[in-house]
Amino acid sequence: MAVDSESTFRIQARADLHATARTRGAAPPTQHGPGTLAGEYVLKVLLASGGHGSVYEAEHRILGRRAAVKVMHPHLADQGEMLQRFVREARVVNQIRHPNIVDVYDFGLMPDGSPYFVMELLAGRTLSQVVQERGRLPASRALAYLEPVCAALDAAHRAGVVHRDLKASNILVVEEGERPRVKLLDFGIAKLIEQEPGQEGLTIAGQRLGTAHAMAPEQFRGGAIGPPTDVYALGVLLHQLLTGRYPFQSEDRMELERLHLEAPPPRPSASAPVSPAVDAVVLRCLHKDAPRRYPSVSAFLAALHEAADEPGLASGRPRPALAVHAEVVLHESVQDDDAVYASLAIALDALEQGLRAAGFLLALQTGTTLLGVRPMEGFTPPANSPARLQEILRALRGLHADAQRLADAARARVHLCLHLGEVETRGESGESEVVGGPVTDVGAWQTRAPGGFAVTRPAQAALDAQAAE
Repeated sequence: MAVDSESTFRIQARADLHATARTRGAAPPTQHGPGTLAGEYVLKVLLASGGHGSVYEAEHRILGRRAAVKVMHPHLADQGEMLQRFVREARVVNQIRHPNIVDVYDFGLMPDGSPYFVMELLAGRTLSQVVQERGRLPASRALAYLEPVCAALDAAHRAGVVHRDLKASNILVVEEGERPRVKLLDFGIAKLIEQEPGQEGLTIAGQRLGTAHAMAPEQFRGGAIGPPTDVYALGVLLHQLLTGRYPFQSEDRMELERLHLEAPPPRPSASAPVSPAVDAVVLRCLHKDAPRRYPSVSAFLAALHEAADEPGLASGRPRPALAVHAEVVLHESVQDDDAVYASLAIALDALEQGLRAAGFLLALQTGTTLLGVRPMEGFTPPANSPARLQEILRALRGLHADAQRLADAARARVHLCLHLGEVETRGESGESEVVGGPVTDVGAWQTRAPGGFAVTRPAQAALDAQAAE
C-alpha cells in the first residue's frame, strides 16, 4: 500500500477504522464536507473512512495549525459502548503524553452531535509497509525500530494502560535513520489495568478484542489482560521483523486461534539468519503462560539489546550494489479469477528466473513484487566500474519486455526500476545473503516510468559515466 508524504493519518485510519467490518444493515457513514467546523478546526480533506468513523486533514481557523480530526459516525453516537470507547481512546492517549504516541489536542462535538477528537497530523509509513518493502531485517535494525515502540508501551503501562492491539500496521515510522522516529497509534481497544472509581469496564467477560495474528492466548480465552499481553505482541512483531512473516499463519481464524493456544512457537532462525540468543528472546515473549514471559517491556528490551549484540552471526557488511524492483500491477477493471492469477504467476516466475540469470540475489518476494540485488565488489559509483552496466541494462530491458508480454494475458502492467546504492550482505561471494542496507528501502527510490521501465538518478549517473569512458 503506497503512502505519500501527505497521506499522514490515512495510515492510522486504515489500521483503526477498517480493522472492524461494518455491521450489516448499519447506516452508511456520514462524511462532512470541506469547510465544516470541528470546534476551531476547519475540515479540509477526507483521509479515510471506515465502520466507526472518518479521519480528516484539518486546519485551525485562526492559528493555521494543521491537524487530523477523527469524527465518529453519527449513527453510532447513540450506541453506549461505541461512544464510550471513542471518548476513552482520546482520554487514554491524552493522559499518557509520550513523544512516541500520537498526541491528542482537543475533543468536542460536531454540529450534528457526532463526537470528534483532534490529533497531530503525521507523515510517514507503517512498519508493516517497511517489512513489505524490505523483507526481513537484521536484529540490530529490528531493535532500532522497537526501542521507541517499547518506550511508548512502557509509558502506557506505567499509566495503567495496555494497548492490546500492538502490530506493525499500528506503528508509524515518521522518520528513518540510525535511530528511527516512530509513533504508536490506535488505542481504540486499549485496556485500563485499574478502573477509575465509579467507572465500569468496557470489556465483558469472554469478549475477544484484538487482531488474530498478534493476539495472546489470554485474549483468545477472554482471560485477564495485562502488560504481558503486549509483551506477547512484541514477540509476534519481532518475529515478523526478523523473518518477514508472522510466527503463526492461517487463513482459517479457528486454526489460527488453535496455533496461538496450542502450537509451539517457531524459532525465527528456522527461516532467517538469526542467532540463538535472539531466538530465545522471541520464544520467551511467545510463551503460552503469561507469567513466564518477560515481566515488563523494559525487561524485554534489555534482553533484546543483549541478544542483538551477541556475536553468534557475523553482522552484515555494506557493499555497493545494483537493485531491481519488479512489480506486476493488475488493472483495476479486471475481475479476479484463477486464469488471471495463473497469468500473473507466469509473469512473476519469468521475472524471478531472469533476475537470477542476470546475477541478482532475490532479497524480497511478495505476492506481486520482487526485489533483486546484485552486490558489486570494488564498485565505486559513478566511475571506474568493472561491471558492464550497459549489458545488464540491456538484459533487464529484455526481461521487462518478455514479462510484459506474459502479463498482457491478465491485462497487467509490469514495472521495473533499476537503482544503484549500498546493501548489507552476510556470507562469502556466491553464497552471500542480503540482510538490509539503504538499497532495500524501496520506498525511498522506487519510481515508475510511463513505459514501465525506470532508472533512478544514481543508476543513470553510473551508466552515463561508463558511456563517457
